[in-house]
Amino acid sequence: MKDIQLTIDHKTIQVPEGTTVLEAAKKVAVNIPHLCYHPDQEIKANCRICVVEVKGSRKLSAACSTRVWEGMEVLTNTRKVRDMQRGILELMLANHNQDCLKCHRNGNCELQDLCERFNISRTHLEDAVDALPLDNTNPSLVRDSSKCIKCGRCVEACQNVQEVHVLTHSHRSTRFNIAPAYEMPLEDTLCVFCGQCAAVCPTGAIVEKDDTDLVWEAIEDPSKHVIVQVAPAVRVALGDAFGLPKGEIVTGKTVAALRRLGFDQVFDTNFTADLTIMEESHELLSRLSQLSKGEKPVLPMVTSCSPGWINYIEGVYDDLLDHLSTCKSPQQMFGALSKTYYAELKGLAPSDIFTVSVMPCTAKKYEAARPEMTSGGVREVDAVLTTRELARMIGSAGIEFAEIEEETFDTPFGIGSGAGAIFGATGGVTEAALRTAYEVVTGEELLSLEFKEVRGLEGIKEAEVAIGDEVVLRVAVANGLSNAKTLMLQIRRGESPYHFIEIMACPGGCLGGGGQPIRSTNDVREKRMDALYKIDEAQPIRKSHKNPDVLKLYETWLGEPLGHKSHELLHTHYHSRGK
Repeated sequence: MKDIQLTIDHKTIQVPEGTTVLEAAKKVAVNIPHLCYHPDQEIKANCRICVVEVKGSRKLSAACSTRVWEGMEVLTNTRKVRDMQRGILELMLANHNQDCLKCHRNGNCELQDLCERFNISRTHLEDAVDALPLDNTNPSLVRDSSKCIKCGRCVEACQNVQEVHVLTHSHRSTRFNIAPAYEMPLEDTLCVFCGQCAAVCPTGAIVEKDDTDLVWEAIEDPSKHVIVQVAPAVRVALGDAFGLPKGEIVTGKTVAALRRLGFDQVFDTNFTADLTIMEESHELLSRLSQLSKGEKPVLPMVTSCSPGWINYIEGVYDDLLDHLSTCKSPQQMFGALSKTYYAELKGLAPSDIFTVSVMPCTAKKYEAARPEMTSGGVREVDAVLTTRELARMIGSAGIEFAEIEEETFDTPFGIGSGAGAIFGATGGVTEAALRTAYEVVTGEELLSLEFKEVRGLEGIKEAEVAIGDEVVLRVAVANGLSNAKTLMLQIRRGESPYHFIEIMACPGGCLGGGGQPIRSTNDVREKRMDALYKIDEAQPIRKSHKNPDVLKLYETWLGEPLGHKSHELLHTHYHSRGK
């Protein structure tokens, strides 16, 4: 590919052929304003806020979609350009609910940032805000069309990245909008509540359902024993919200901040990730043993720890539900133990324990509210906070997160293995399961714990692993629901060559969840993934079946993996959501 020479604001630069003006401008330290552009998405050129002057052209050009050419001369800061950009912003504001103080994205809104940049506090145009109803009846997401700027980012996330096809363009002209078909509420569609739409939205048009008030109320209730669990992907993302380097490991600071907020006990979801592996790997080995006896088990077995994925298969591939592992997710296993085992240890009534999860995922809110997720008639997880919600709670409490001294998790759910930590990355569940399955079958120590074939952000990865002399296990890993679709169609056609499939709904796995800090690009996801593998490498225990507290739990209370008690508490079944 040859280089192209051009000038931007009278600075001569060289960039590869095919580069856009928007990308080229960064070479001369010019940040051209934009809204519909996203580095991980296709070019849309919808908002036109990125217009520039190009010598020889009578019209202004959109920098996001205009490719450079040899000798091109670009001006980004002329009076004509600034007036056009200000005019476009004012038109957007006239159609935008400007009650920013009531918005969760206040202070972290790309439209607000541009208004500050152009010194616009309010439009001079007559307001023409869309008067569409607020969609807030589901447990996970809130859609407020009065804040939508029609950039199309959410549509691309829903249709191209996830291929769920719930959000789409609606109507024309002044009625043009983005909504589900027939303006149905999300809960009446096959939305999987993954939150990828919220993760790319530049404004507050789609946000997570906020449960912070519910959690504050529980913390302040003296009759409640309030405990919290922290997912592995949270500890490599929460620092983003406080200006720390992307992917920095903030486990100890997170624990300390949660104690300052008033939680009675702070626990590690890595513990129940290890528990999930114990149950899931034994379930897989049980199905494989049927195969060796000449029986016909349901294979491949597919993971069940991603609630967005569960919502998807229930709605689109409900004929394949038998392929799912019956294991609950680590969040729900923790919730079940909190209202049974932990309640017994503490001598508390299950109803007096208020269990909170801090998750990278908006679909976890939906999962916690499912009718299946109860133990003894009591809801297992009472509230789910996304990483963003926890950041808001820490900020409102005045805690200087970057300066706080690190602390450690409480017992009995405070020890997690390195295998539990990598649950947060795509491929991590598979790698953790292989570490345990190999040693359970062979009785030999696995010398190399890294299964690098299943690591990375590639959409679908596959590997073959010899377990003993007779078993060659074929596995596949998919992240993002569009890639899950490929593997499900193989199963439906009877063409799947795999024994075990891991599926995570979100790109990159949980570290790219819809509840993570805003502006989580692929570059950021890679940094978080590297951090999770560093956590794994630094752990003294790197295999789930070597976690001493998990072993103690089986010895003193659960019995054995796939036993009666574990099946009753830690397993479930899923049901069709209908077409």
